[in-house]
Amino acid sequence: MSSSAGGTGGAGRTEGGQDTPGRQVAGSLAHRVPDLGAMELLLAVARLGSLGGAARELGITQPAASSRIRSMERQLGVALVDRSPRGSRLTDAGALVTDWARRIVEAAEAFDAGAQALRDRRDSRLRVAASMTIAEYLLPGWLVALRGQLPDTAVSLLAGNSAAVAERLLSGEADLGFVEGVSVPSGLDSAVIAHDRLIVVAAPGHPWARRRRPLAAAELAATPLILREKGSGTRQVLDAALGGLARPLIELSSTTAVKAAAVGGAGPSVLSELAVGEELATRRLVSVPVADVALARDLRAVWPTGHRPTGPARQLLSLTRA
Repeated sequence: MSSSAGGTGGAGRTEGGQDTPGRQVAGSLAHRVPDLGAMELLLAVARLGSLGGAARELGITQPAASSRIRSMERQLGVALVDRSPRGSRLTDAGALVTDWARRIVEAAEAFDAGAQALRDRRDSRLRVAASMTIAEYLLPGWLVALRGQLPDTAVSLLAGNSAAVAERLLSGEADLGFVEGVSVPSGLDSAVIAHDRLIVVAAPGHPWARRRRPLAAAELAATPLILREKGSGTRQVLDAALGGLARPLIELSSTTAVKAAAVGGAGPSVLSELAVGEELATRRLVSVPVADVALARDLRAVWPTGHRPTGPARQLLSLTRA
């Protein structure tokens, strides 16, 4: 006759739910095997012949060590240590368990060494991808600060537009990215690290530099401008704010090139406030007010969805918020 659910403690269960006599119910291995701390304590007791000496070596109190050994004995169901005024001696079962524990601790030490090697390899380099404005005007300062904290980490910077940054992150070519577009590229998580504003600029000799009234948004949208290429964050923000743009007067692939063309009088442009501070201060460029349009934007750090930055990438991310 089969035993009931409230049968003796020696009964177990088959996969189909039937009781099987003489077999303990198997639980999680973590609940049946002592933790590494308990094993290290048992090894120290075996080596030193003293529970107090083992406790001192591991930096715990003797009552805590006694409690840990008793808990280990209850977990395994056997006595491991005989305690006496002359010291602590392993039982026969304790000697056998100690031999097993030594192999597990040695394996754990190898595991720890391997994990450290992986961290060392990760920390030996950092690959950053950033859109042009951030790469040229913000990242240099952050990277200098990172160098002071992690002098042995080799850092490489891949500068491109926001679309290229996303591609490099998703293909595994970069560990951390920075973008300045309207939205977060698909497949990436992000954090806002700074705020920026786009401003319309023109050389002092351009008619817009002598305007007394703000430029209408519609006129700006209809005017051929010196612009970054499609896919750049600056162009995305401007296009979204104006609802469309005229065909570019000139299309260039870097903020520095756009700025140089505007300073040279080739035509007006829209650039990050971060990029034109010196030119505005020396009046090589003039800021042109625009009515009824918001050109503010967020600058973001980005990384593949579900893979929060670690190691040097995490360190750099923290510096951007300092």
